[in-house]
Amino acid sequence: SVGLAMDAFAVAVCKGLALGRLRMRHYVTVGLWFGGFQALMPFIGFMLGKTFSGYIQKFDNYIAFALLCLIGGNMIREAFKEDEDKNTASLGFFSMLMLALATSVDALAVGVTLAFYKVNIWMAVLLIGIITFIISMIGVRLGNIFGTRYRQKAEVAGGAILIVLALKLLLEAFAG
Repeated sequence: SVGLAMDAFAVAVCKGLALGRLRMRHYVTVGLWFGGFQALMPFIGFMLGKTFSGYIQKFDNYIAFALLCLIGGNMIREAFKEDEDKNTASLGFFSMLMLALATSVDALAVGVTLAFYKVNIWMAVLLIGIITFIISMIGVRLGNIFGTRYRQKAEVAGGAILIVLALKLLLEAFAG
C-alpha cells in the first residue's frame, strides 16, 4: 500500500507546493481523489485478473514479477524526469481526474497480480485507499512546507519497494 501510494504522495507534494495557503478542503480533495483511485484500480485489475486467471495460473508469479518490476522501474525512472504538469495548483475535476488516473495505473497492474493469490480484495483495496488518502494528505502538507525537496526520494522509495516485492515473488516461484 505504501509503495503504491508514493506516486500519489509525490504529486500531492507538488500540489502542496503550488497551492499556497492550505485549507482543509485542499487536503480532503487531494486525499479523496488519490485514495479513491488507488482503491478502485486494484479492484478493477483484480476482477480482470480473476477473469483470465485460468489461462495464466501456471505463470502467475512470473507475471507478477514482471509487472511489479516494470511498475517499480517506471516509478524510479519517473523520479528523475522533470514534469511540469505536477506543479499546477488546480484542484478542478479534469486536472485531478488525470492525475488520479496517472498515479493509479500501477495499482491496476497490482490488482491483476493480486488475483493470482488468496487475498481478501475488499480488505486490500480498503487499506490501499486509506493509506493513500492519508499519505496524500501528508504529501500536500509536506509539499507546502518543504516544496519539491523530497519528491524524487519518495518516488524512488516506492519503486524500490515494488521491485523488492517482485523479487520476493520470483524467489517464491523458484522455491515452489
